Amino acid sequence: MWAFIKKEFFHIFRDIRSMVILFGMPIAQVLLFGFAITTDIKDVNIAILDNSKDNITMELSNKLVSSGYFILNDNLKSNDQIEAAFKRGDIKEVVIFENDFAKKLKKEGKANVQLILDASEPNTANMISAYTSGIINTYSLELMKKSFKMPVSIITDTKMLYNPELKSVYMFVPGVITIILMLVSAMMTSISITREKEVGTMEAILVSPLRPIQIILGKVAPYVILSFINLIVILLLAKFVFAMPMYGSLILLLLESILFIVMALALGILISAISKSQQQAMMLSMFGLLLPTILLSGFIFPIENMPLPLQWVSHIMPSKWFIIILKNIMLKGVGMAYFWKETLILFLMTTFFIVMSVKKFKLRLE
Repeated sequence: MWAFIKKEFFHIFRDIRSMVILFGMPIAQVLLFGFAITTDIKDVNIAILDNSKDNITMELSNKLVSSGYFILNDNLKSNDQIEAAFKRGDIKEVVIFENDFAKKLKKEGKANVQLILDASEPNTANMISAYTSGIINTYSLELMKKSFKMPVSIITDTKMLYNPELKSVYMFVPGVITIILMLVSAMMTSISITREKEVGTMEAILVSPLRPIQIILGKVAPYVILSFINLIVILLLAKFVFAMPMYGSLILLLLESILFIVMALALGILISAISKSQQQAMMLSMFGLLLPTILLSGFIFPIENMPLPLQWVSHIMPSKWFIIILKNIMLKGVGMAYFWKETLILFLMTTFFIVMSVKKFKLRLE
């Protein structure tokens, strides 16, 4: 019995992939969940439109920026610049001080600040609004004690863009589309090909007259169609069940989705190439793609709240760029001019994975 147990231990230790799954995956998941899941905010890019430019508005602006929660991205000159800044994705909030801010505080005891937020991520928008209002309220109390010696009130008026009712479905639909396409495309493709390897039919396919690119196309074509059908079903449910808006071009959204599907399929082929069994392919797809897609794509948890190393890792996650594209099309109604960089990144990733997949099949043929 002891000899049999020792044999099993040696067998496990000799298999590097099993060791990674046993010890590497749990450590990686604990670190991901520990650092990525946070309800705090920090380093949120904001813009300030100061129509008064007096000593109080400047001091309050410094309070916001020095709090550690916000980064001043731009000082806007007029209201006309607000919408363009949000559509570019440069900022999450605009703080607007009304004219004669300090004078109104001294004469009337009150002045107005308007907060305009990008509510395409409603939970984040609520937190940003709460943090900003808290800093403003604290400053007004300090101001009353130190300078005015009388009751003063800084009234904040909040306006939510792109999702005024703060419906969570506006945030979840783009994320669910991304997860479903990644799940069907990458995971199912990797499992399908490793199943061919397990039953021995892959060798017959590889020695057939078909070229590697033809084999790849033959394997992925059904999943392209199935993934596209899933996309249409999700969009119909979002529109007619949850009243999800579609402000941008539907054709552009479908084209971007096809690009993402092809990328995920190529990635699934690579996973199958380095997996010996369906179980390994499923584990790699689940822990290497699905969970990072949920945690590091900005789907639920804001990327700017994460530690810097995780922010770097998020840049290599295709799902991050695809979710940005979906939100821009569906909620902001903008065109390619506002997310061409994200599209270019997805295209380069797709090209890389396709080339690597074809090379891997050539190596197997040789």
